[in-house]
Amino acid sequence: MLVRVFISGPIQGMEDKQEYRAVIRRMLEAKGYEVVDPWEREKVIYRATKEGWWRDVPPRDFIERDLRDVERCDVLIAYLPRLSAGTCMELFYAKSKGKKVVSVIEFEDPSPWITLHSDVLLKSLEELRSYVERGGLEELLRGPEKSTTRSKV
Repeated sequence: MLVRVFISGPIQGMEDKQEYRAVIRRMLEAKGYEVVDPWEREKVIYRATKEGWWRDVPPRDFIERDLRDVERCDVLIAYLPRLSAGTCMELFYAKSKGKKVVSVIEFEDPSPWITLHSDVLLKSLEELRSYVERGGLEELLRGPEKSTTRSKV
């Protein structure tokens, strides 16, 4: 079975700090997962248009593509080096659609909304690498609603 993984993480305000996506992509592709990353579609828009361009785009048009991508995936990885409204909404949407959610939270004291809607909580990209390499995503997809490998943040 081909497993699709959606990479969710802050973009707005971090347009020049998207390297984490390539790191996550490499670790997932090394295990044979198909990666769906909205930044691949959106980076051209962010880099080629005036600052604040998203204010001129109807919100529905801007968001619906990402939600359709989430629906096509089996797992959502939410990378949260800081709080991000968009990432939290994608995380919540994924859970509401029955998707598995792995959250990498690098800040202190995350909201119960984040922790409750995450199947696995990790503290760093290095923890994510270890989790992926040891087969954590396969276990998550096979296992019960809440993974027994849940880490505390």
